Amino acid sequence: MRGFSERATVEQTVAWLESVLPPFESLPVEEVSLLDGATRILAHEVKSLVNVPAFTRSMMDGYALLGEQSYGASNYNPLPLQIIGTCFPGRPFDGHVLPGQAVRIMTGAPLPDGADAVLPVENSSTQGQTLLVMGEVTAGKHIGQIGEDVSAGEVILPARRQLRPQDIGVVASIGVGRLPVIRRPRVRIIITGNELLPAGTPPEGCRIADANGPMLQGLVRRDGGIAITRDIVPDCPDALRAALADEADVILVSGGSSVGQEDYVPKLLSEAGELAIHGVAMRPSSPAGMGRLNNRLVFLLPGNPVSCLCAYDFFAGRAIRALGGRSQDWPYRRQKYRLSRKLVSTVGRVDYARVRVSGVEAEPLAISGASVLSSTTRADGFVIVPADCEGYPEGDEIEVFLYGD
Repeated sequence: MRGFSERATVEQTVAWLESVLPPFESLPVEEVSLLDGATRILAHEVKSLVNVPAFTRSMMDGYALLGEQSYGASNYNPLPLQIIGTCFPGRPFDGHVLPGQAVRIMTGAPLPDGADAVLPVENSSTQGQTLLVMGEVTAGKHIGQIGEDVSAGEVILPARRQLRPQDIGVVASIGVGRLPVIRRPRVRIIITGNELLPAGTPPEGCRIADANGPMLQGLVRRDGGIAITRDIVPDCPDALRAALADEADVILVSGGSSVGQEDYVPKLLSEAGELAIHGVAMRPSSPAGMGRLNNRLVFLLPGNPVSCLCAYDFFAGRAIRALGGRSQDWPYRRQKYRLSRKLVSTVGRVDYARVRVSGVEAEPLAISGASVLSSTTRADGFVIVPADCEGYPEGDEIEVFLYGD
């Protein structure tokens, strides 16, 4: 056993990561149906080949007519027109509207030939087949023009866009049934530790249930990856070496990353590939590390749950999002709060401090306690204290990264 001879700064670690991250185009493109497209990352721009709408349509329930036929009409001066038919969506009126005539029309129905405006139904009255116009409409009023929503040749969605439900609706409206998207990064999660029981198993004696595996699966899914998990890997060089040989795009190893007697993973990675970073000047997560194995990124995440969460969010999550074409930025909403009491830190390392918020105030909960995962559930978010800062006094306004919505 030995301590870390030196630790990389968070800035150095992020810089190395950005220098080795391949472009998002490195993952292959796959096609998915519209129903599976929401939240995926678009690989290529989508261009419309059609106009939407492809016809002039009514935007109101009312009457299609020549706008000039309504001039001078009011409640006190109703102007009569002959109703010559009805027009429904998908069922156009088969005829031509002449001066003195009108066609009853529903929202979304195609505008009849000869008409150039729609009179809202509330500005009218009827007596049999006679329409009494009680308001004026100009030509083009209450009409949706051809291509008003989407024009033929228009790029409606750019590449690298994370598809939203409304995006899927627009794509459906132009008649496209499948979308080219970036394949989601496959992320192998290796959980190691002889003291661990399977997740969801009651603790027994001096053995504890795996908490990091389920947590990492959720984080990987949040960041657009596909989590691949298997049984807990024992603290044994041969078993760990075999697990590291996985053909995933990214490998996460939880546990065995420090400098203890059974922390084999750093040595195995340095022998088989590259151990670029081992030890980071931050709290928690100082034993974190990373490197490459056969051009695949490998992240060594501490076994202590809060440290595991912290190292994942600072480094691994950033890489997984980038590989899949997503933003590398933190996936948390940020908001300013006033500290209810001072937050103490140590110069020379980055601190990840959990806080609870109430109203406009944030109360520091913990910086230490890397094994106390419940501190993250009691907290509403966290504060990042930079390495050149001793903390913040009571009353300071700070930026909080919020865990929830």
